[in-house]
Amino acid sequence: MALENENPLVFEAAKDRQITPEEEDDDVVDKIDNREVFDLIRDINDPEHPLSLEELNVVTCSQVHVDDDKNEVSIQFTPTIPHCSMATLIGLSIRVKLLRALPARFKVDVQIYPGTHASEDAVNKQLADKERVAAALENSHLLEVVNQCLTSRKT
Repeated sequence: MALENENPLVFEAAKDRQITPEEEDDDVVDKIDNREVFDLIRDINDPEHPLSLEELNVVTCSQVHVDDDKNEVSIQFTPTIPHCSMATLIGLSIRVKLLRALPARFKVDVQIYPGTHASEDAVNKQLADKERVAAALENSHLLEVVNQCLTSRKT
C-alpha cells in the first residue's frame, strides 16, 4: 500500500512536563489543564508512520483547550496533508484516548483545525456524532486499528 504522505515533516517533541509534588499528592485536588490533556494525546501513533501525532505536528499544546470548571475539553488537530484519508481515524483515536483517560464528567470535542483538510466539515460531523463514534467502535477491525494507535511505543 502506498503512503499518502511519504515524506512528512517531523518536528521535535516538547520537553516532558515537570511533575510537582502537589500533582502527585492524591489528597490535593488540582484542575486538569491544557498541558495535562496534551500529554495524554501527544504520543498517539500516526496510523501511517512510525511517528507520534506530536512529532508530525498533528497535535500541539496550543490546540488543546480545557475548561475544568465547565467539564469541557476541546482538541483541534491538523492532518499532515489536506486530503489525508486517515483524518477520521486520527480524530477517533484522540477521542477514544481522552474518553478512556479523563473523568467521565468531561465533554470531549475533537475537530480538524479550520482550513487544514479538504473534507473538514464531513470529518468533524462524524467525530461529533456520538452514535457514529459508538458504531465505529463496535467494528472490531476499526477498534483494533485505534488500539494500535494508542499503544505506547516508548520503552
